[in-house]
Amino acid sequence: MLTDGLYSRAKTCPESVAFISRNNHYSYDWFALKVNRLAVGLRAHGICAGDRVALHMTNIPELLVSYYACFRIGAIAAPLNIRCKTAELRSLLERLRPAIYLGEAQLYPQVATVESEILAEGARFVVGIGENAGAQDWDRLLDDTGLGMDFNHPDAGELAVLLATSGTTGEPKFVVHTHATLSAFSKITGHLGVDREDVAIIAMPLVHIAALVSSIFCIESGAPIALFERFDADTVLAAISVHRCSWMIGTPAMFAQMLIRQRADSRDVSTLRSCRSVGDVCSLEIQRAFSEVFGLPLRTFWGSTETGAFAYGLELGPVSRIPPELEVRVVDDCGMTVPDGEVGEMLVLGPSVTPGYWIEPGRIQDPKSDGWFPTGDLVRKGDGDDVWFVGRKKDLIVRAGSNISPVEVEQVLLGHPAIRDAAVFGIPDEIEGQKVAALIHLASDARENAIDDIEEYARRSLADYKIPESIHIVHEIPRNALGKVDRKALQTLVLSS
Repeated sequence: MLTDGLYSRAKTCPESVAFISRNNHYSYDWFALKVNRLAVGLRAHGICAGDRVALHMTNIPELLVSYYACFRIGAIAAPLNIRCKTAELRSLLERLRPAIYLGEAQLYPQVATVESEILAEGARFVVGIGENAGAQDWDRLLDDTGLGMDFNHPDAGELAVLLATSGTTGEPKFVVHTHATLSAFSKITGHLGVDREDVAIIAMPLVHIAALVSSIFCIESGAPIALFERFDADTVLAAISVHRCSWMIGTPAMFAQMLIRQRADSRDVSTLRSCRSVGDVCSLEIQRAFSEVFGLPLRTFWGSTETGAFAYGLELGPVSRIPPELEVRVVDDCGMTVPDGEVGEMLVLGPSVTPGYWIEPGRIQDPKSDGWFPTGDLVRKGDGDDVWFVGRKKDLIVRAGSNISPVEVEQVLLGHPAIRDAAVFGIPDEIEGQKVAALIHLASDARENAIDDIEEYARRSLADYKIPESIHIVHEIPRNALGKVDRKALQTLVLSS
């Protein structure tokens, strides 16, 4: 059970630190009590096993409590990306139809106008409610009256989380993980080198699988977590010496920012012993510079929301090692295994692999063939268990570790009356890996200041990381013979202009 580690530690070492937030230390005893009170409150509010619970918070203690309360009663945790805007959140909530919304005051305005038939007004609870009309204080859910209640343990195959991830169709997919697959995913995280002696930095959003499973593993193993609401390089660097942090997971963009700030204002980071980069390819330049400035190697590893994480690579470059729990095949376009050293698509098999994509209650789309999940990533096998990442079969843009669907951004842009046609693609960026660029074909009656209007429209409609960094006006969007946008050609066109 996903909650077993928490309750075991609350019983055997109740005063030990589970996590640190804003310099406050939270014990396992405090954590378990809050989980129990919220679990009782959710049940009293009518939340049952299988109900979706929308979680919309930064990395605050209440978010971890909410996850574990869902695990406790068998409800399905459905975390929402904190960077999404109202239109994006409305679309996600309309598909999820959650039984309850647990949010945070600073984020709630993005869903305050969502219709009650999508998100019932009596089922909105907010941490730090303030002036948020239509929502109730999160603390009102905490119930002391049934702390002795005996909850039925969810079956291993029951759904535990639905994690929204970008697809190539423009509509995010909900990746399913059961109690069994999420537990297996967490255990595989142990190959990333964290143990109970570490203080682990979790500054990636807990809405993402890497931060979530790392946190679950730390709670299971007894490693205290230094929890950061949002990533800020100076805040993380300052906390390393204060809390003697020793292990960190992050994106290449996060480590690049830490490099810049450490060079500008050196802090004592001598307790750091393990740093792991995930979410995108970490450049050799960042890896080498990190080693010089921080005095330890920056190791990279491959992982996906759908499959699990690999062990970190022992060389520079985009290399990982296959953990013993997972099996890997590298195949050509016909599905035939290619020889080691040749490039092909990676298929993954193992206990952490998702059952599929959630469509609606009782309906899951399973993309696997005989249990093998097609990752869409091109790799080559190296020596031993080494796997080298080469590229992506699909056109997802990866900006600072976050996946962006070009189609989704195009659909938003095409909603502006001044745009007749649009094409979105990624352009290389030294810090963030990629940024978003767009070509637009304006309507004949578009005003002279149309670009200003379009940029403001994009800022209102899209999460900040999805907004095009540059917009180029063209007379026609180049397409291939099938009418499809050739994104690589567009990238070449923009970079050469």
